[in-house]
Amino acid sequence: MGNNIENVHSELSRDLNLFHVVMMGLGMMIGAGVFLGIGSCIEIVGPGGLLLTFAINGMIALFTAMSYAELSSAIPRAGGAYNFARISYGRRVSFVAGWMEWFASSVAGSMYAATFALYTMKFILVTCFGLNLPPLATDIINRGVAVMAALLFIYINYRGTSETGKIGALVTLGQTTFMLLIGIGGLFVVLFHPERMANFADFMPKGWLKLPVAMGAIYVAFEGYEVIAQAGDEVKNPKINLPKAMLYSVLVVTFTYVLVAFSSIIAVNANAPDLNGQPAWAWIGSYGAEGFQAAVGRMMPFANLLLTLAVIFSSTSALNATIYSGTRASYALGRDGMLPKFFESISKRNTPFGALIVTGGIVITMAALLPVMKVAASASLLFLILFFMVNLCVIKVRRTMSDELTYGYLMPLFPFIPIFAIICQVILVMFMHEFSMMAVALGAAIVIMGFLMFQFYGKAHAKSTPDEILVFEEETEHEVSEGNKVMMAVANPANALAMVKNTYRLCERQDASVELIHMVPVPEAVTLSDSEPYKLEGKEGIIETILYLSGRFKVNTTLRYCRNIARGIVSAVREKRIDMLVMGWHGGRSKTSHFALGSTIDPIIERAACDVVIMKNCDSRPCKKILIPVAGGPNSSLALRVADMVADKDVELTVFSVVTRRMNFDPSAIISKELDNIKTPTEQITHKSVVSENVEEAILKEAENYDMMVIGATRSSHIFQASLPESIASKCDKPIIMVSARRRKIFGKRR
Repeated sequence: MGNNIENVHSELSRDLNLFHVVMMGLGMMIGAGVFLGIGSCIEIVGPGGLLLTFAINGMIALFTAMSYAELSSAIPRAGGAYNFARISYGRRVSFVAGWMEWFASSVAGSMYAATFALYTMKFILVTCFGLNLPPLATDIINRGVAVMAALLFIYINYRGTSETGKIGALVTLGQTTFMLLIGIGGLFVVLFHPERMANFADFMPKGWLKLPVAMGAIYVAFEGYEVIAQAGDEVKNPKINLPKAMLYSVLVVTFTYVLVAFSSIIAVNANAPDLNGQPAWAWIGSYGAEGFQAAVGRMMPFANLLLTLAVIFSSTSALNATIYSGTRASYALGRDGMLPKFFESISKRNTPFGALIVTGGIVITMAALLPVMKVAASASLLFLILFFMVNLCVIKVRRTMSDELTYGYLMPLFPFIPIFAIICQVILVMFMHEFSMMAVALGAAIVIMGFLMFQFYGKAHAKSTPDEILVFEEETEHEVSEGNKVMMAVANPANALAMVKNTYRLCERQDASVELIHMVPVPEAVTLSDSEPYKLEGKEGIIETILYLSGRFKVNTTLRYCRNIARGIVSAVREKRIDMLVMGWHGGRSKTSHFALGSTIDPIIERAACDVVIMKNCDSRPCKKILIPVAGGPNSSLALRVADMVADKDVELTVFSVVTRRMNFDPSAIISKELDNIKTPTEQITHKSVVSENVEEAILKEAENYDMMVIGATRSSHIFQASLPESIASKCDKPIIMVSARRRKIFGKRR
């Protein structure tokens, strides 16, 4: 009974359809961003720059939305960027991503609450009752109304996702309708008053370098697609609906923003007496955050009423969505143990009420205390950093995990789209300080708090997830030396014994102990606690291998249960401080173009903190002649050492290079460098060079005269195609050993 209770886990209900999540994304974007941004940003960049600010930000948002769409279609879970970062870069980075996602959404929520109060109370107090209260009294009233609005939508979120989605959809329909009416009104104005186009004559009055300043300050207006990713646990058919909702919402909101920005500029008659000769854009900018209201108020009858209704719908819709997003981000952190258990508490309505209470407290505090535009800029900074991380994640996940994920959407032109978005986001962050140092300081403080929270709480309490390496392992430990350690990864029992001979020689020459490991891949639908039947084949291979090695070497054996073999082996290498990893390879190209040697070997070569030795077609046949193609670098040196280790007595080693117009390497340099590290007599080592512009063809032709080839592999990414060594290895039918030297650490990072 107790075990059954332990296996019960909490989850969210799937109540949201495509319409609900599209409306949720639109509701989060068509809000305070456009109302605050038009007046605040036009003063920085002028009329043309304002249109470009929204248009280019929309393009960057669309590219990042493609990254979110691809990742969400493959990993549809509540948590959004937090989940993407955890799978891509591990717990520390993912915690900071989730932390920033939580605070960015919460800070944005306070901005929307403040915007609602600012516009609504001005309409009620000034327009309706003609009251001009002192600034302090006005500020106190506005902040009180902002807090009440936040409390209302905290309660709505508590009612559940179905209520949240339905109410949010209705509110968003209202806001979009009013915003489009304002935009259409601007088109009618310019139709009857074409002279208003002169308002764009001074297109960029303060220069183009001000454009990234304005773009960074108001980028928060485009982050609504992020809330859609948070709904991964609550959307029907998420692999299809999440990507569609993200892309649709960004396209609609970009069109709406540009149209409304155009209309607000056209709305002002630059020849009006009260402008005192100011350009229309300067007059709008003089009103700051209220500039949009001042401009639209001149455009049509009842404009202030229409605008107030638009603000009410837009700000409350965005407030609803940001509270939802921040709650789901903190719930994901609590669900995985990185925040206290209170955050993973689920109410009877299947809503994460613990995370909602804390998120609501942040929204209320920010709305009550901080200036609205500084809050907006802080949220923009956090979202820019967060989206930068997501664009890195989509590249990492596509390259290292595409074989183990099922995608509902794949972006075109990969990886150019996320790379372009990354470059743009870095530029916008660099210019953020010109708009507000307070925003930069607040954003930096939140990031630092995230690192500290992980270090002092999250690191010790984090739970393993199905996407991580293992939950438990079985080990049969023997006494091992403190010297060199060679790990042999046993995947297929039929191939394990073929590697034993060469592994034996590698260990003998290094006076090394042996670590045998078999990763037990467990299907996603099977819990790790029920994975016993999946280990039998690997256990058989390890037992047979031990019979050959245990009489000569100290052997330690391990079986690990995992979802992903590559990540499991890399983790074992790190934990056990392995010096050399030996693996087998079946040969041939990967089924997917994203991997040269396969979805298991490629990530291991790139990330393992040890020398890696990969054997193809290696058996017990004697090798009298070994070819070692070299081109300089650590892999060439390691190739010679490994060839020396596995060589039979009286073997002939040939260090070989191909001379081209771009490369002229002397193979004797490798021999001279490694003479102290090898035992083969000098007279048995020769060096040879040939002249050819086709390096691959020359090496393959030379290999026909040898019994084995030892060649250096490549640790770099294989996003586009296989590198030269991998291509040669896949085409050569002789026994081949590929080697990759460990990377030394510089300032804590491998190179």
